[in-house]
Amino acid sequence: MNENQIDHDRLFKELLETFFAEFMELFFPEASRAIDLTQLKFLQQEVFTDVTAGEKRKVDILVETRLKGAPGLILVHVEPQAYVQRNFNERMFIYFSRLYEKFRRKILPVAVFSYDWVRDEPDSFELTFPFLDVLNFRFYKLELKKLNWREYIQSDNPVAAALLSKMGFKPEEKVKVKLEFMRMVARMKLDPARMELLAGFFETYLKLNREEEEQYNRELGKLDSKEVGAIMQITTSWHEKGRAEGRAEGRVERTREIICKYLARKFGKKSADLQQKVQEMTSLEELDYVLEELFAATTLEEARTIINDGAGKFLSER
Repeated sequence: MNENQIDHDRLFKELLETFFAEFMELFFPEASRAIDLTQLKFLQQEVFTDVTAGEKRKVDILVETRLKGAPGLILVHVEPQAYVQRNFNERMFIYFSRLYEKFRRKILPVAVFSYDWVRDEPDSFELTFPFLDVLNFRFYKLELKKLNWREYIQSDNPVAAALLSKMGFKPEEKVKVKLEFMRMVARMKLDPARMELLAGFFETYLKLNREEEEQYNRELGKLDSKEVGAIMQITTSWHEKGRAEGRAEGRVERTREIICKYLARKFGKKSADLQQKVQEMTSLEELDYVLEELFAATTLEEARTIINDGAGKFLSER
């Protein structure tokens, strides 16, 4: 997918509304300790008309909550920014003033810069005279490309996992970033819907080519077998969701691919004949059966029995 075709606003909105408390705790711990993150209400997007620019702009994420031990409600405004924009700090102030005009509440503004360049964004907007400082508006800023992805891989925070894909890493580190993302997700044991949300976000921004996929498979094979099994089960569940939405031909091919990759990682070159047999399977039913049963195989002979049984079982039913 072309970068210009990605709906950045929707992706960040889904991620941050699902894991808002985790987002604040990870990146703005001082604020998160003061805010009651158990009382969150996401408000409808506010649309403002920019008269000078002649266009309409919308506030992406607006949360109603309260401070711990304090009366009254506050708002948290989070604005993800996927491209470099001149005078963005001024736009943050305009949003703030429009929101304050409407709600008359304390507002905590947060800007999240997710574009793929390293630059210094301002976190304030000032209006001054030589004789008077009229305004000094400040906001939290998060510049994802400046973050070192390695500092977050021990975290069990789902936002950290998803945003690895937007942090600062070298091109040659892509495979390692993907592997650590999978390890983090496997460790968290989230429900399927949340895991799929994280995977969808991550894989939109970090895609591996064929050579990188092969390197990823080799690196995966070096992990503990238990960890490999957990990661493979997650991969399978994502595959099954995609399988239900895709064409039958593509589903068969992808299932074959997953089984063969698992055999290669688990048993190495000794499984070459089994991989060939899997490639000859054409029934999605038998492939699904083999994929489900294969995780229980601890030896090459057990894997051989499962594959032979799968082929024989569905052959006899046809």
